[in-house]
Amino acid sequence: MIIYLEARTCPSFQPKAVKVINSGDTAFVLLSAALVMIMTPGLAFFYGGLVRRKNFLAIMMQSFISMGVVTVLWVAVGYSLAFSGDVGGVIGNFSWVFLRDVGAKPGPWAPHIPALAHFIFQEMFAIITPALITGAFADRVHFKSYLKFLVAWSLLVYVPLVHWIWGGGFLAKWGVLDFAGGMVVHTSAGFAALASVWVVGARKLAPGETVVPHNVAFVGLGTGLLWFGWFGFNGGSALAANGIAAQAFVNTDIAASVAMCAWTAISWWRSSKPSVIGAFTGAVAGLACITPCAGYVPTWAAFVIGLLAGCVCYLAVEFRNRMKWDDALDVWAAHGVGGLLGSMLLGVFAYLTVNAAGHNGLVAGNAAFFAKQVAAALLVAAYAFAVTWLILKVLDRFEPVRVPDDVEQVGLDTEMEERQAYDA
Repeated sequence: MIIYLEARTCPSFQPKAVKVINSGDTAFVLLSAALVMIMTPGLAFFYGGLVRRKNFLAIMMQSFISMGVVTVLWVAVGYSLAFSGDVGGVIGNFSWVFLRDVGAKPGPWAPHIPALAHFIFQEMFAIITPALITGAFADRVHFKSYLKFLVAWSLLVYVPLVHWIWGGGFLAKWGVLDFAGGMVVHTSAGFAALASVWVVGARKLAPGETVVPHNVAFVGLGTGLLWFGWFGFNGGSALAANGIAAQAFVNTDIAASVAMCAWTAISWWRSSKPSVIGAFTGAVAGLACITPCAGYVPTWAAFVIGLLAGCVCYLAVEFRNRMKWDDALDVWAAHGVGGLLGSMLLGVFAYLTVNAAGHNGLVAGNAAFFAKQVAAALLVAAYAFAVTWLILKVLDRFEPVRVPDDVEQVGLDTEMEERQAYDA
């Protein structure tokens, strides 16, 4: 345990303010950051297995490149704009650009761990969020267009949302809660995905061509890595190795398991056969739905949330199919609807007895908090959708975002150094 003694600024007598770094909490948060990091390669395999083989390298590269580009952005300005200061409740300032004053001592957001530990944990969230969107426009967007989109979306959508909810912005001041990213990550990515589908348009298939996952084993591998990493995603958001982290771990596993079973049961009943892809997708929907609630709701509520996630997100896929929205890998249905639903259900099932830093929800008699959660979730969804739509429209004015038809037919892997993922 490391203790730092810092003098407060005072004209006369200056008492000592003690900031204590807890080595156990620090180790837990750093390990959680590593778990969240492995989710992005997991997403690459999850998405990679779902697309056709001619687009395998392209979709994987879109996930992996986020690890590089977003890290640079987060170090340069992203973390500072999200967490340092407050300008009108909308955005932070430039006090911490290039990690100035972010070091081994505790920062204001986590008093028992080094500021750098908080930074690296949050960086991993910033990396995976825009990568989630790529599943919606898979098979049809230029890599260079995606790079431009990645930078613009991170700065104009993700960073402001982090500040609004986690960085002391206006939604935080209003009392809105989001334990690990139901609004910040999943609702924003899911509704951005829907906007991207509307702007980019549907895939163009040759006569008789079908779209089926090219490697279900990769989808299973990706699901396992995502589920594994999600324990750090949700549990680590307690920022301490304590009972709230344990509650988040348990709730995460229960909700994912119940949602997987619910999705499997529905798809089995509808098609007379159990769906492997459906089971994987159901688990991811359950994970997205429990994310905002994980450290605020009791164990029994995780069962209900998982059940609702499996059912509602399944219906969202059916609705998307009926509307003919070509969200290639169902990002909106699993992440957007899952995150939105979970953010609202937090307003239903939250208990102060679970987390004293939260609120009582609707079941505990607090209808006002439920109303705030619903309003905030809808606001985040609308903001992410609208700004994403504008970003893609502006980019498309200067250079086509979508690849030509002939490239789409051959496959986007031809943009990856003209290499093939497989020899034959």
